[in-house]
Amino acid sequence: LEDQYSPSRWSRRLDRDTIIDVHLEVTAAGTERARASAQTLLHVPYGSGDGEKLDIYFPTNPSETFPVLVYIHGGYWQCLSKDDSGFAALPLVSQGVAVVAVGYDIAPKGHMDAMVLQVRRSLVFLMEQYPRIRGIYLCGHSAGAHLAAMVLSTDWTEFQVVPDIKGAVLVSGVYDLEPLLHTYVNDALNMSREVAQRNSPMRRVTPAVPAACEVLVAVAQHDSPEFRRQSQEYSQALRAAGWSVSLLDLAGVDHFDVIEKLSEDSYLLTQV
Repeated sequence: LEDQYSPSRWSRRLDRDTIIDVHLEVTAAGTERARASAQTLLHVPYGSGDGEKLDIYFPTNPSETFPVLVYIHGGYWQCLSKDDSGFAALPLVSQGVAVVAVGYDIAPKGHMDAMVLQVRRSLVFLMEQYPRIRGIYLCGHSAGAHLAAMVLSTDWTEFQVVPDIKGAVLVSGVYDLEPLLHTYVNDALNMSREVAQRNSPMRRVTPAVPAACEVLVAVAQHDSPEFRRQSQEYSQALRAAGWSVSLLDLAGVDHFDVIEKLSEDSYLLTQV
């Protein structure tokens, strides 16, 4: 399990120590480029907590209303931040789409229930603050794909607002947290079995409602067999519950460049 849930061991490009450093450099540099050329609102608070802030990259030529892609970063719920999460913005803002990078309190400060709640609340904030938004598209990578999937299982009645979620792009995610209890990943998270089960999208699949969004589950060719299995099984579970789902198996990429390449116009996932 340690091996299966260590994405850096499965890349064909670089050794496991180098690949994470390169990932940090690539996402930080891409975000810097996006901030330099897009119109932005940075560090917008959606709550009172330190981590409860988001960055907004506005469309180059915004129409009266515009769709927004909400990006939820990975890092195994314990590293990375919204400050390295704007790298996908440029191809999208040029097409009239706003991009929002969501911050949340990572472990050990944040625990799993709180992170899930923060991401849900960030969407409620966007709906209330920006009436010009025409449809939200969630995009999460790795741990961020897990958080995006948890958003799909939300009972919005307690929030008094139902975000207009049109689509979800879940990239190289973990949808059943129980295997992680037995690995190094849980050292910082300190999840009990109950917390892991309660926050596993695989166990929270609800029957699709008529207005349910489309879901794209994407996985990298060089993700580990466990990551690939989780993507397949979660997409099957959604399909069985009546959701509109497609599984996209991206050739020639690993757990890291599968998302880094979203900064490129010509990349298959950017196009989709």
